[in-house]
Amino acid sequence: MSEDDVEETKAPLVEHLAELRTRLIRSVIAFVIGMVICFAVWNPIFNFLTQPVCAALETRSQDCGLILIKLQEGFFVAIRISLMGGFILAFPFIGYQLWRFVAPGLYKNEKGAFLPFLIASPVMFFLGASFAFFIVIPLAFDFFLGFQQQAEAMADPDAVAFAADAGITFQGSAAEYLSLTIKFILAFGICFQLPVLLTLCGRAGLVSSEGLGKARKYAIVGILTTAAVVTPPDVITQVILFVVVYGLYEISIFLVRRVEKKQKQRLKDQGLDFDDESLPEDKEETDKATHS
Repeated sequence: MSEDDVEETKAPLVEHLAELRTRLIRSVIAFVIGMVICFAVWNPIFNFLTQPVCAALETRSQDCGLILIKLQEGFFVAIRISLMGGFILAFPFIGYQLWRFVAPGLYKNEKGAFLPFLIASPVMFFLGASFAFFIVIPLAFDFFLGFQQQAEAMADPDAVAFAADAGITFQGSAAEYLSLTIKFILAFGICFQLPVLLTLCGRAGLVSSEGLGKARKYAIVGILTTAAVVTPPDVITQVILFVVVYGLYEISIFLVRRVEKKQKQRLKDQGLDFDDESLPEDKEETDKATHS
């Protein structure tokens, strides 16, 4: 390679790095603005996040009150809420900056394939987070609060002294509660990315519907293990998570099968259909044709 060729390759690289820096700076600014907004209203956000535990305590005629164990704990609770809320508020803008950076390097058909996944990812995360907050978290907290024990004095008719049962009452830490809630939300939000991830892999040819179908038994074991790890030791909650995630796995197989049918039909329309025994040269020509 000559020196002129080296200089020509340097220029696009510098331009891409400058573009990347601009997109990152804009994303960070949006994230900081979102953090400031959420920090200003962190109390209402925290009150919203405490609704599941407050509802569970209300059914037991208990007051809903979380305590601060450490002096600085309240401040860090506000910071954690600001970080989570700031990222959620800024994510649409961050996703747009990612799209603007990646889109110029994609072919027209690749843009049409990538954009739906970029939109579907936050939608599925929101569905998973909502499912965790409104269904799973109330069940989990109701299970945990069931281990409380009311203090009761019991009189022995044959003895003068009284024996008392020890009371076990929930006095939750605000930081611990928020940490557990965020873990649930993130776990289910990530699990709901399964159809998006597998469909994108199917679009790229990394997985097939037939291969996913044959791997069902391994998927069942993996889902059961995940359900046991991310949920409390409550059979009902674990069964709910297993049913939902396994349903998403079956939906993923269906979506990958649809992608494969569309790709095969597109090749037939172009007269470039081939079977599995075609020569590598034929496949290379097909790949070139699909990118044109």
